[in-house]
Amino acid sequence: MEAYQDMFQLQKHRSSAFARPYASEFYNILLLEGSGTLSVDFTIYTFEGKIALFTSPYQHLSITSNTDFEVDQLIFHGDFYCIEYHKNEVACNGLLFNNIYKQPFITLQDDEIRLIFDKLRSELNQNEPHSEPILRSYLQLILAIGSRIKKREQQLGAEGTLHPMEQYRELVEQHFLTQRNTLFYAEEMALSHSAFARKVKKHFGKSPSQLIQDRVILEAKKQLHLTHKSIKEVAAALNFEDEHYFSRYFKKHTGISPTHFREKVGISIVADLSMR
Repeated sequence: MEAYQDMFQLQKHRSSAFARPYASEFYNILLLEGSGTLSVDFTIYTFEGKIALFTSPYQHLSITSNTDFEVDQLIFHGDFYCIEYHKNEVACNGLLFNNIYKQPFITLQDDEIRLIFDKLRSELNQNEPHSEPILRSYLQLILAIGSRIKKREQQLGAEGTLHPMEQYRELVEQHFLTQRNTLFYAEEMALSHSAFARKVKKHFGKSPSQLIQDRVILEAKKQLHLTHKSIKEVAAALNFEDEHYFSRYFKKHTGISPTHFREKVGISIVADLSMR
């Protein structure tokens, strides 16, 4: 068996297979056509029609629907295709994956991505010894198309003006390492705490505290995957009082320890290049 077969797979499931929360060390691209709700890290999103859903390692996903429809699931490990290393070719990190502020899926108007899935399936069925570069090229094409659609959706959603609550996103990006009390952000935005919480939830679909937690966990995952820092050093970089508190915090929000996350997801080639 070729090594890539452990790191790159294309599977078919019924949506009912995702009725219970699913998480793994892989990046996921799922093609769905139906209607219902998605829970990604316990944030609920409504979908209808054809969509492509993107999830990152150890995000928790579940699907709820009145009908049991087919789901195409493409999984790949960061060792097969590092989205940070290839960011100059396809800028999908922070757009399709690891985008905590936007819905994690795109709406599909045609079958362009599904046709590439069909080509991937055909290539995998041939089981050729030199398939890996072809599979990687198809994957990169999917990510490029998905990124283009996502950017277009975000431009349409912006409608030429910046929503007032986007200030909260900017404040979180500036202060999440040192300020994790939502009252600080409410005061910065000159809002009562209740009004602030209500407006953030309406705009982002998440509470203010959940967005802060998501941002801290996202940074923790980056540090664990993209650097060779020890768990103690990561905890210090994220302003935790000690590595044990950091480990408990990380496990509470991901279901696994930082050590287990690093073992399963691995350390990116980007970390090795930074040491040269």
